Amino acid sequence: MFLLPLLSLVALVAAEPYNTFDGPGFPACNDVLKVYRPSTVDEIVTMVKAASSSGVNVRASGASLFSYPYHDTMCSDDPNTIIIKTDAVNAISDLQLGSDGTGSVLVEAGVTFPQLAEWLHDRGAAIGYTLVNWNITIAGAVAMGAHRSSLREDSQVSIIHHNHYLHVPPGDLIHLDRDQSNTTWLAATTSLGLLGVIARVKMAILADYKVYANQTTLDEDDVLNGDIYGMISPYVTANFWKFHLRTYGVVDIDHSGDAFQSTFSVTPFEGTTALNLLNAGQNVSFPNFISEGVFYVLWAAPNFHTKSSDLPLLSWPVYGTAYDVLIGGLYPNQLPEWDYDLHGKTLELAVPVTQGAALLRRVRELFDQAAADGKAVTSTYRSGINIKFGKAFDSLLGQTTERTKAGDTADWSKGALMFDFPSFRPTLGDHHRYNEPWYDITVLQFPVRPHWTKNTRSVFEQSVKNLDPDSLASFAQVRKQFDPDGTFKSVVGEILGVMD
Repeated sequence: MFLLPLLSLVALVAAEPYNTFDGPGFPACNDVLKVYRPSTVDEIVTMVKAASSSGVNVRASGASLFSYPYHDTMCSDDPNTIIIKTDAVNAISDLQLGSDGTGSVLVEAGVTFPQLAEWLHDRGAAIGYTLVNWNITIAGAVAMGAHRSSLREDSQVSIIHHNHYLHVPPGDLIHLDRDQSNTTWLAATTSLGLLGVIARVKMAILADYKVYANQTTLDEDDVLNGDIYGMISPYVTANFWKFHLRTYGVVDIDHSGDAFQSTFSVTPFEGTTALNLLNAGQNVSFPNFISEGVFYVLWAAPNFHTKSSDLPLLSWPVYGTAYDVLIGGLYPNQLPEWDYDLHGKTLELAVPVTQGAALLRRVRELFDQAAADGKAVTSTYRSGINIKFGKAFDSLLGQTTERTKAGDTADWSKGALMFDFPSFRPTLGDHHRYNEPWYDITVLQFPVRPHWTKNTRSVFEQSVKNLDPDSLASFAQVRKQFDPDGTFKSVVGEILGVMD
């Protein structure tokens, strides 16, 4: 096998960064030996066996051009690490769709949500009510515990039927069936990539359907002092773009409309203008408030085009197939924002939805305090503050689990609110962000849980105290059974203390 001589010479190979989708200068892993791109599950098995027998660490990475994590937390800091990039392992098979409109499908490691959605649509089926980024794999969503979609409906990750995990040594495939009473399953549904490579996933699907997307803009007081659960829970999925309330619902499959969503597409003019505005706010706040105001007005209009003619839709609501409206992609002849150097750092924290309004009020207090201190802070990213939600789901390390440490009275039973506050990383000078000191503040009085790919090491370190020690211990035991030699490692696993 071609891999074996390469692994035997690992000490002679210079390590280099493995980047996030933002490209060079944005490492997901600071040093890796090699990136491999298998085309079959059997090749992944061979690679894992060879790496394990050679004492080489392994991390799997999904199907975007680079890695999804926004920070250098995907791998451990041990340069004796290889990346197995799974995008070419992308078969979809075994579609089952019953007369009741429900069914299942089997997908391999590198299948993305858009790939699966398009494949299903061509066969009269659809993914469930899931809002996801268009470049994320199904397996990656399982690994990072993406148990979110809405407060009403289960996320796609929450209704996975079974997984095939690579177990090392000896590198065999392990079949896990859904069993919410089984500790191994509860670990596998938010594995953080520490149990092995997720080779295949069988997931629930539905008969194809159409949806509407609608948006209303609320006053700040309506959100910060309102019943957020009551605003969000009636819908199959919903979120806030700051105070723009975006809601979605199912309509008949024959309903007219071919709306196609894009969150990241920008024209050259938009990209250049946004870059200049945001760079101007690196050292003073005024340009940041100008850009934030411009972006907020732009987000009031639909971020949808007609799929057939690529013309912008100008009013709400819009209608289209589930895939096009809930997931979407890139508009023709446009590029994603990061291709115009619009890069960002992120902070995403989850709290019980019943504490969501209190969290947002605390954020407002911090903004006001920053202004009083003469260093006013606002959102410095094109999409602004994004507030998402997830239905409660039992897992050991998931953001929406109801498992809490002894004495913690937080009630997660109604689900979670996820506060996502991205921040533009300037292209000038030392790249420091104007709001960097504020950005490093974790809201300590709330039982925040971190998103596993969208936070810094510091945030993970500060958040460990909010996690259930018994769940961490149970996960560590499962990890030891799956990976006794510690082939699969990451900074996050080390911070959580589950690698011992």
